[in-house]
Amino acid sequence: MTDGPREWAKRLGTVGVWAHDIERLTAADARDYARAIASFGYRALWMPESLGSKEIFAHASLLLCGTERLVVASGIANIWARDPVAMANGARTLVDAYPDRFLLGMGVSHAPTVKTRGMNYARPLEYMRSYLDAMDAAPYVGPKVEVPRVLAALGPQMLRLAAERTLGAHPYFVPVEHTTMARKELGAGPLLAVEQAVVLSEDAAIARAAARRHMKRYLELDNYVNNLRRLGWTDRDLGEGGSDKLVDAIVAWGGTGAIKERVGEHAKRGADHVCLQVLRFEPASSPRADLERIAKAVF
Repeated sequence: MTDGPREWAKRLGTVGVWAHDIERLTAADARDYARAIASFGYRALWMPESLGSKEIFAHASLLLCGTERLVVASGIANIWARDPVAMANGARTLVDAYPDRFLLGMGVSHAPTVKTRGMNYARPLEYMRSYLDAMDAAPYVGPKVEVPRVLAALGPQMLRLAAERTLGAHPYFVPVEHTTMARKELGAGPLLAVEQAVVLSEDAAIARAAARRHMKRYLELDNYVNNLRRLGWTDRDLGEGGSDKLVDAIVAWGGTGAIKERVGEHAKRGADHVCLQVLRFEPASSPRADLERIAKAVF
C-alpha cells in the first residue's frame, strides 16, 4: 500500500521547486538543473505538461535517473493527453523503478488546449471521476505497485474529489486565501501542495512587469479566472493584466525575506508544501541562482 498524505508531506518538505525552465533544456542540462536544486536543499521538483511540452513520463524518468533522492512530481500530467491505462501504467513503471520518488499530479487542463487536441472539453469534474475509476481498473503485467497521486484542484468539488480519491491537491496560480479554502474543503488529513510564483527583485516596477508577463496567459483561461472570482476578485482586478493588488497576491516579490514570508503565510493557512516558481525579470536573470539565494533563507 502506498504511503499516506502525511508521509508524502514529510518527503516533499516544506518548500520545493516548480519549473517551466527545465522544459527548455537539453536532457543533460535538465539533469544538471535537478542535481543543482537538490544540492540547495530542495527535496522536490515539479514540472508541467502543456501543449508542446516534453512527454511527462519520459521527462520525469530523465530527471529521476540523474538524481539520487529528489522527488519528481508532475504538475500536472494532462488527462486528455493519454488514456487512463497509459496514465496508470506510465506512473506504475516510474514508481516501480524509483520508489517514493515519483508523485503523479493530474489535471483536467483547459478548454483551449483540449480543443487544440481535437477533443471536447465537457464536464471536467465528471470526466476526472470516471478517469480515476478507469485508472484503478487498468490492467498491468508488471510488479504490483500503487501510484501516489494528487489532483490539480481549484474549486470545492474538485478539491473534495482530490481528498476522496487521491493523496490531496496541487493548486496552481492561487493567492493565499485559496489555501485557506482548500484546506477547509480537503479536511485535515490530505496533502496540500501549493504552487507560488516569485520574483526576486525589490523594484516594484520590474517585479510587477515580470509578474504580468507570467500572468497574461492564465488570465485568459476560464478555470483560473472563475476561481479568482469565486475568491472575491472583481473584473477591475482581472482586466488589463491584473490590478497591482492581484499581481501582488499571485506573485510574491521582493527580497528573500518577502518570499519566506509568503511561504509562511501559505503554511499558516494549511499548506503542507509550497513549490516556488521563480520568474525571470530580465533575459540575463538566473532562476537557478535565485533558487540558491532563496534556499539560504527558507531552509
